[in-house]
This record gives sequence, C-alpha cells and structure tokens, in this order.
Amino acid sequence: MFKRKKTITRTIFRNINPEEGLQIIQKNKDNSDFVILDVRTPPEFEESHLQQAKLLDYYSPIFKEELLKLDKSKIYLIYCRTGVRSAETLNLMKNLGFKEVYNLIGGLNLWKSKGLPLKKI
Repeated sequence: MFKRKKTITRTIFRNINPEEGLQIIQKNKDNSDFVILDVRTPPEFEESHLQQAKLLDYYSPIFKEELLKLDKSKIYLIYCRTGVRSAETLNLMKNLGFKEVYNLIGGLNLWKSKGLPLKKI
C-alpha cells in the first residue's frame, strides 16, 4: 500500500508597512512571479504609481472578474491611495484562493510621506 505525501500549500495574507513593502519589492525585482497591483482609478495611477505596477481599477464594474483572470499562484503586493481599497482587495483575494498577497497599509499616501521611490508620469 502506497502512502500519499501531503502537499503543504503556503498561504500568506499580510498587511505591511512601506519599509517592508520596499524590501519585498527589492527582494522580488527579478522575480517574474511577483506583481505589484495598484487598485486605484486610472487618473490616480496616471498621476504617480510604484515602478512596474499594474492597474486594476477597484471601482470598475468588472473588478472581480479581472481579479479572477490573475494567476493565483503569483506573489502580489497591492496598494491604493490610503489602504482602504487594497485592504478590501486583500480579503477578496484571500476568498478567491490566491496564495500570497501583501497589502501596503497607508497606501501610496504613506509611501510618499516616507520619501520612497515612485514612478511619475
């Protein structure tokens, strides 16, 4: 009789501060399985955003459908302006079966106040 090995699936859903966020970004700079997800509106994104961020508008009527198209096995760092939309997105992603998601508390406002790097358009 053969015994099946149990597969341990690691799941992480954490709120992180801007300094931790910067460390995660630097640690994963060459990782193709790492995605920075900006859940603000297009005008907010155009004003400024984190380098390499991808926009997914929280207020879009197809927001949840767009989330479902993402690869659930990748590592995500999510943020918005103040941390409210991204905190709700963190819970949604957890319920949708994502594996590793970090939410930037205080959002881009706190990130900017710490003088951390942005991409301005």
